[in-house]
Amino acid sequence: MEAEEIIKKYADGVRDFVGLNLTEVNLSQHQLSGINFSGANLSIANLSGTDLSAANLSHAKLNVAKLNSAHLSGANLNGADLNVANLIRADLRGAQLIQAALIRAELMRAELSGANLTQANLNGANLREAKLRQAYLVSANLSEADMRGTSLTATNLEQANLRETNLNGADLSGANLRDTELRQVDLSHSKLMGADLSGANLRWADLSCANLKGADLSGAKLSGANLRGANLSQANLLNASLVYADLTQANLSHADWTGADISGATLTGAMLYGVSRFGLKTEGITCEWIDLSPEGDRTQVYRLTPETTDEFFHQTLPTVAIEIDAPLDPDAHLALALAYHQIAQRYAGAIAPPSIDVGPRRTTLKFKIGSDAELFATAFVAIVPFKDARMTQENLLQLVQTIGAPEVDRLLQESEIKVREIRNSPTFARIVQKGKFFHAPTQTILTNSSDRPLNIHHHPHFGKRSIDFSYANNGFGPDSVGSMPNLTLPPVSLMVNFIKGLHLSSSGVAGSQFPGRSM
Repeated sequence: MEAEEIIKKYADGVRDFVGLNLTEVNLSQHQLSGINFSGANLSIANLSGTDLSAANLSHAKLNVAKLNSAHLSGANLNGADLNVANLIRADLRGAQLIQAALIRAELMRAELSGANLTQANLNGANLREAKLRQAYLVSANLSEADMRGTSLTATNLEQANLRETNLNGADLSGANLRDTELRQVDLSHSKLMGADLSGANLRWADLSCANLKGADLSGAKLSGANLRGANLSQANLLNASLVYADLTQANLSHADWTGADISGATLTGAMLYGVSRFGLKTEGITCEWIDLSPEGDRTQVYRLTPETTDEFFHQTLPTVAIEIDAPLDPDAHLALALAYHQIAQRYAGAIAPPSIDVGPRRTTLKFKIGSDAELFATAFVAIVPFKDARMTQENLLQLVQTIGAPEVDRLLQESEIKVREIRNSPTFARIVQKGKFFHAPTQTILTNSSDRPLNIHHHPHFGKRSIDFSYANNGFGPDSVGSMPNLTLPPVSLMVNFIKGLHLSSSGVAGSQFPGRSM
């Protein structure tokens, strides 16, 4: 059938041209919206600038066809063959291209936002500067494609194959790349803020200067990846594999990489402000210095030696342990739960519920904390229900003053305000004044991220059962301070050793560094 006949029939209201052989037909610049070319052979056809919106081209052959600037929005191209087709600047918004073949197709600057390309084959295709916002590319083959500068915001690429694809400068913000094949992909200078890359295979990928802020890379395989200068702040790297990865001058501020394997990785110049270092595998890493400044401006550079590197990257989880010289009976257990529930209501997120070790004579509450900076504020709040609270808190205040860390001071000041609110609560006072459990002598032990303990407060009657340790007002009345034993700080040598083991990014106290303040 010739082009003129198709045009005439279309003008007469005919829409079905199913299965026709229309190779090399020239229908350029015509209005053919809603036409049915299902199963037709349109290979080498000229459809440039043609309006094929809402057309049915399912299973049609359009190999080497000219569709540049064609209007294909809402068109059905499921199962169509578009290999080496020219779709430059084509409008394919909302089009259906499920299982379509687009091998080496030209899609430069094409509009594919909202299109469904599930299981489509785009091997070697040119999608440079194309728009694929919120498109579906689940299990699609995009290997070796040119996608430089492509917009893929909020696109679903789950389990897609992008091996050796060039995504330099592409925008994949909020994209779903879960379990995606990305070996040797070029993602340099790309935007991946908030993207889901969990379980993705990024071995030997180039992510230099990429923005991965807040991205989920949990369980991702990044062995040998180039992450030089990449922004990984607030990223989730739980259990990720970064073996021999290059993280030189990468920004990892507030990233969570617990359980990650960074064996053989290079971290020289990396920004590690607010980063915990628990459960890492670090054999053979290279790291000459790191930046611990909050703004990443190198105002707090920490230099490492082979001897100190291992210690720096092997923190333990900081803990606050409160030992109570009394067993936990059912009434005390209920009172303890009620007391910490009252604290949580007024100080949401301050402390997690403690683990409780109950012995025949003593009870131990253990609070696990995310960083050394939060250690002192957590202890300040956690001890509030007990008679020994004020003595313990005074010791904490003096210790923090000795450290001179602004971040710790700020957190402690916030805690003091909340503690005053808690103490002024009549409900809280009634809970802690009832029974002897909260009146029992205590000792509070802080353990920092270098696994160095410090006994902040040890009541002189702790362990001496013959002494009556019940108090009249449980430390909440006006005369409570006068009835307390004299305040006693731990020995200077123990305090110095403890402070040296702190990792406080904003204070300059880190690893073996000690600010040299007088004790």
